Amino acid sequence: MTTHPTDPSVSTSSASLRAQLETLTTEAFRSELSEIDRLPTLEIAKIMNGEDATIAAAVAEQLPRIAAAIDGTAERMARGGRLIYAGAGTAGRLGVLDASECPPTFNTAPGQVLGLIAGGPSALVTSIEGAEDSKEMAAADLDELELRAEDTVVGISASGRTPYAVGAVEHAHDGYGALTIGLSCNADSALGAAADHGIEVVVGPELLTGSTRLKAGTAQKLVLNMLSTLTMIRLGKTYGNLMVDVRASNDKLRARSRRIVALATGAPDDEIEAALAATDGEVKNAILTLLGDVDGPTAARLLTESGGHLRAALKSAASTTRTP
Repeated sequence: MTTHPTDPSVSTSSASLRAQLETLTTEAFRSELSEIDRLPTLEIAKIMNGEDATIAAAVAEQLPRIAAAIDGTAERMARGGRLIYAGAGTAGRLGVLDASECPPTFNTAPGQVLGLIAGGPSALVTSIEGAEDSKEMAAADLDELELRAEDTVVGISASGRTPYAVGAVEHAHDGYGALTIGLSCNADSALGAAADHGIEVVVGPELLTGSTRLKAGTAQKLVLNMLSTLTMIRLGKTYGNLMVDVRASNDKLRARSRRIVALATGAPDDEIEAALAATDGEVKNAILTLLGDVDGPTAARLLTESGGHLRAALKSAASTTRTP
């Protein structure tokens, strides 16, 4: 029988990582759930639902930090910066998901909100072993985007120690002077310490030990929803709670566009259709033509001058119409 000696460096590295994991709240073992597999399905579902009910409260504890991060992000994006998420595994997928929703929801420009996942696009559906362990890969991925100081980079990692996420934040901050946000689910994390804004949503041990796609993943999704949505509100991508920058790229969104114009203006259908026709289907412009009593070209100009903020454009339109 042939034996293969164990590489001492690999063994030492494995022991060190195991020791790290044992200190993390997200990796803690819950002995009271050690026989959960023997419970009726309904009982397990109730337990899991009860666990999920605690997540919003954990996010609430971080709201001041989240708000500060959003204000910093919006300020830079108003100067032409980008919002870039970086993570591995579930965390990376959540970042890519949030980024992919911004163009249809807020009509963001191509590349304005981006999601990087360790291992590249194929890692969205297939586990890329070892990709999360490389800070160098994160640096290379950011360099390929030609990062700028006006950009914001959000490292996402449930553990708060994933080298790809930590490396992305460190490289963005040290190499480019970009704004950095570290989103994790453990207190006093390396990721939080490395970032300008550390957001640590401590949701506690998972139902299944170490399965951070559960509570940690849900918490990360809630925070990412806030980061993108509130940033877009600050950038004038909404009017009240209406998505006035929605991109009407299919039948559902075209119907939604008409409904948004109706809700914002109270105008009858024929006037809504005329306004959308005069503004090439741009919801925000159509609302301005109706509420500001201006034509399509004027609406486009006023919105450009106001940086896309409809309320400011409406104020300018009112001043214009009052001028003799």
